[in-house]
Amino acid sequence: MQTAAQPALLVLADGTVYRGWSFGASGTVIGEVVFNTGMTGYQEVLTDPSYRGQIITFTYPELGNTGVNPEDEESIEPQVRGAIARNICHRPSNWRSTQSLPDYLKQHNIPGIYGVDTRALTRKLRSSGAMNGAISTEILDPADLLLRVQEAPSMAGLNLVQEVSTQNVYEWADPTDVSWEFRPTLTTPEASFTVVAIDFGIKRNILRRLASYGCRVIVVPVNTPADEILKYNPDGIFLSNGPGDPATVLDGIETTKALLASQRPIFGICMGHQILGLSLGADTFKLKFGHRGLNQPAGLKQRVEITSQNHGFAIDADSLAKTEVEITHLNLNDRTIAGLRHKTLPIFSVQYHPEASPGPHDADYLFEQFVNAMRESRQQHGDRLLPNLEVSSNS
Repeated sequence: MQTAAQPALLVLADGTVYRGWSFGASGTVIGEVVFNTGMTGYQEVLTDPSYRGQIITFTYPELGNTGVNPEDEESIEPQVRGAIARNICHRPSNWRSTQSLPDYLKQHNIPGIYGVDTRALTRKLRSSGAMNGAISTEILDPADLLLRVQEAPSMAGLNLVQEVSTQNVYEWADPTDVSWEFRPTLTTPEASFTVVAIDFGIKRNILRRLASYGCRVIVVPVNTPADEILKYNPDGIFLSNGPGDPATVLDGIETTKALLASQRPIFGICMGHQILGLSLGADTFKLKFGHRGLNQPAGLKQRVEITSQNHGFAIDADSLAKTEVEITHLNLNDRTIAGLRHKTLPIFSVQYHPEASPGPHDADYLFEQFVNAMRESRQQHGDRLLPNLEVSSNS
């Protein structure tokens, strides 16, 4: 039998107060309060490393109906600081479910608050912008909790990649489960391509999609220098998604700059897109409330993709004039840059998530584009005569 709900308090940095009830763990957490408009995929959102340091407001009115299961996790554990919902389902019903959402968050010490008017909260964040806030079951005086919030650092200028990047080099070999395969992948008998993925906070489904396209994927920490990466003799370099302010990830930017000279194909997603832009001489800026959802239109020249997005920063279009790149996609809601391509090198990136999980599959072709670029590069350059090192298999 469900016990009586514990009171919880949400306070934003501007002093706005929301009262509700606790689900998940008890305690106090502080982070940037943002909103996600997806109607499905709450477990993938909670475990996406790009949400590190944030408290997520889910706009869908009821959370937890399908429970949670190990297969849908995008990393080893939830990455969010906290969760905000209108209603919570304590008794899930789904054949894949192994645990309820409240029990899952409690197990991982993640506090949540429900009973909040998430529609009003979302309107608040849209008008005032994403801002720091706190959820607490311990401090129920708004003034006291506000003092805690005001002491917290802003997301702008915050390097969170170091918290989520792998500490060890490992190889990923698991493709997308065939029962969930949604489009034909490149399964030709040719030799596979070696891809080194720089981990800024990589999602598992990105690794699955690369493996599904026949890639041998070697994942390396963010602080791995370019000369160490090139020792694996990669056919291509992948720059992953990740959390925080991209301009603070100086080691990733410097490594990417050095890798540009190798003329190998480079593919960046989300944070990787921003890191690539910075390494090429562009600037980034913080969006007012970011793009987080499953139905963001992106495209250019009468071509539109419906995309999954999760980011709070973007590349400054005015800064591209000093670079050798061209825009391939715009976010069609606010016209911010959603895709780039180098004018002469096999290098491209997107601000959205072609691997989805959750979300639409319109942009999965970009993985095929990356593979084709590696094939052309191999045909052009042949064997680069560098050692192909062995690494441990450890996901």
